[in-house]
Amino acid sequence: MDYRQLLESLTPEMYEGLKRAVELGKWPDGRRLSPEQRELCLQAVIAYDNRNRPAEERTGYIAPREHSHCRGSGEAARPDSARARPLKWREPS
Repeated sequence: MDYRQLLESLTPEMYEGLKRAVELGKWPDGRRLSPEQRELCLQAVIAYDNRNRPAEERTGYIAPREHSHCRGSGEAARPDSARARPLKWREPS
């Protein structure tokens, strides 16, 4: 069985078990996951999410949020009083 076949055979219950194992760092029977097992389980959880869940329900999803540091043209948003003004040079005395 290759990786793709394994992912296709995952049931929702198996997915939840893998996800829980990654979260706790141990299997349901209490044995600790090795670093390699944890990495493989996390990869399987992410792959399952990508195949079976909408983006906003996936593990690690961070919702985009509005920002105010740019305006439509990419110009930094700042108060008009802080906008760049031309420098006025004074002659040295």
